Amino acid sequence: MVDTATLLVELRTEELPPKSLQRLSAAFADGVLEGLRAEGFLTEASLATPYATPRRLAVSITAVLGRQPDREIERKGPSLAAGLDAEGRPTKALQGFARACGVEVEQLGRGHDGKQDCFVFHSRKAGEPLAAHLAAVVQAALKRLPIPKLMRWGDGEAEFVRPAHGLVCLHGGEVVPGRVLDLDAGRATCGHRFMGEGAFDIPHADAYADTLRARGSVEPDFAARRERIRAGLTEAAGAERALVSDALLDEVTALVEHPVVLKGAFDAAFLAVPQECLILSMQSHQKYFPLLDAGGRLLPRFLVVSNLAAPDPEVIVRGNERVLRARLSDARFFYDQDRKTRLEDRVPRLDEVVYHNRLGSQGERVRRLARLAAAIARELNADEALAERAARLAKADLVTDMVGEFPELQGTMGKYYALHDGEDARVAEAIEAHYRPKFAGDELPAGNIALAVALADRLDALTGIFGIGLTPTGDKDPFALRRAALGVLRMLMERGLPLDLAKLLELAHAQFDREQLTDSTPVDVFQFMLERLRVYLRDQGHAADEVEAVVAQRPSRVDRVPARLAAVREFRKLPEAEALAAANKRIQNILRKAETVGETVDADLLREDAERHLHQVLLEVTPRVETCLAGLDYTAALTELAGTRAAVDRFFDEVMVMAEEPLLRANRLALLGQLGRTMNCVADIAQLSG
Repeated sequence: MVDTATLLVELRTEELPPKSLQRLSAAFADGVLEGLRAEGFLTEASLATPYATPRRLAVSITAVLGRQPDREIERKGPSLAAGLDAEGRPTKALQGFARACGVEVEQLGRGHDGKQDCFVFHSRKAGEPLAAHLAAVVQAALKRLPIPKLMRWGDGEAEFVRPAHGLVCLHGGEVVPGRVLDLDAGRATCGHRFMGEGAFDIPHADAYADTLRARGSVEPDFAARRERIRAGLTEAAGAERALVSDALLDEVTALVEHPVVLKGAFDAAFLAVPQECLILSMQSHQKYFPLLDAGGRLLPRFLVVSNLAAPDPEVIVRGNERVLRARLSDARFFYDQDRKTRLEDRVPRLDEVVYHNRLGSQGERVRRLARLAAAIARELNADEALAERAARLAKADLVTDMVGEFPELQGTMGKYYALHDGEDARVAEAIEAHYRPKFAGDELPAGNIALAVALADRLDALTGIFGIGLTPTGDKDPFALRRAALGVLRMLMERGLPLDLAKLLELAHAQFDREQLTDSTPVDVFQFMLERLRVYLRDQGHAADEVEAVVAQRPSRVDRVPARLAAVREFRKLPEAEALAAANKRIQNILRKAETVGETVDADLLREDAERHLHQVLLEVTPRVETCLAGLDYTAALTELAGTRAAVDRFFDEVMVMAEEPLLRANRLALLGQLGRTMNCVADIAQLSG
């Protein structure tokens, strides 16, 4: 019978980084699990359960062997050709391999190393106990944790993200001896700082979680603790609504071991400050959960998650209210002080703020944005003066006290200050909205003024950063250019903006001094954005070949891409689609090999009935296709093209394109050129060929 039991490994530390606790926990559990698997200690029934609190990382793994099974070891040696000479006698290489294995040459076997036959040595290695490997497995798992910076403590040489104070290693009810981070393994752990029993033993690996809950007043399961907090927030909020973000919930879960939700209040006079400031102050600085009414308006109340079930919770509540009062007072002070200076008067200060050392100051950037936004607004038949004004003021809140304290509020505070200054409401809205979308799936700006400023902001960033050679590489994108490109593409497509992307990039490039950027910048950025378009469309669920059929045409009117995709999707359902796609691919291959392809077809040089018929079909179909294109009815255009299949098939069956007579050959190439241009007027349908 195989000897298995649950294995428990717990490392107790000082307070771990809360924002990375979940990641550390998962990586630690995976590392220990994989290490044990590599050493042969796991069974098919082995299952890992991670545990994490502010002061511990732990993992419990079921059905772990106490001793490795015996293993067959195969050691490969020289090939047969290298091991035997021409007379079949052992070479020095083979003799040396035998000596290294501790056997005679005659005791070696023969096998295959994947390329050739070779000599092999088989032996049997007895399994070793878990104690011989566990410490090394745990140490290796700790070294692989995603920790940016290690620290040392005391007089030892151990390094970890925080000082470590205890190590538990239990296999069933037995301690597995070993030493990790200068700590000897045992069964003693500690519970809550104030509510637990202090140090106590874990009697059995299977009793870990229950023992911590009963004797330590600690909930070691991160997910269970998280749900306990969520339920407590819901109950405490009652008829009101707690503003709960997953990020804050995870962070608070990583800060407490025994969560207790309490309700506090603050002076309603603070609600005169924009609620975004108050909410951010509560969430960012204090890890509180604001309460909102049914309309989403902030109430003068909040929820706090305490790490202590106190006899008199009001003491904790009053202390948190006192701290919050100071925070909100700071926010009110910043708000009052900022409003004493108009946004317009702050703009000159942007000349003192560096945007990039090779692209100048924020002031220079704002002047570029103002010109570019006005030009885009003109293309959208929007108010140029308002777009220029919004772009001029868009970055002014960067030099306010509130944004200096809370950078996340840039744009938001600009909107409030613009309204306070009496600016047009559309200008104020554009100042806030020009930062959107901030992330995938985020809401887009509404209204052409806001869209003009938002497009200008991203086009300037893309053009400027690309123009000085700082392009994204691999997974590194320090200037968030992929996100900027996606924002532009989404605005053009989802808002249906009738703007030419290539011309927009040329316009953005023209706002810079000529010597600042390379001449190829607009083309380089356009190519980069086409790649982002491919990725975005595939992520939206479109078939890869349909996406390629559209994007291969290098569409500059991005707003028309969805309609083109829809047309391609309908076209491929037609019975003629596959044959025409294959024919189109053949056409492209022929034209690619030709030195020159003429633009016009000489009808007098059409000798074969099949080529005359194809020419006549093209003369009839092309005007109808052009009418469909003019009406942006791409599906109808491709349906018209489907009617050319018979003529195209007959042409390739009966006509030799590369005729020996030069004039005939050139005329047939010109005919194919016309056919190819017509067939690809919506998309490169050759991409649909299997």
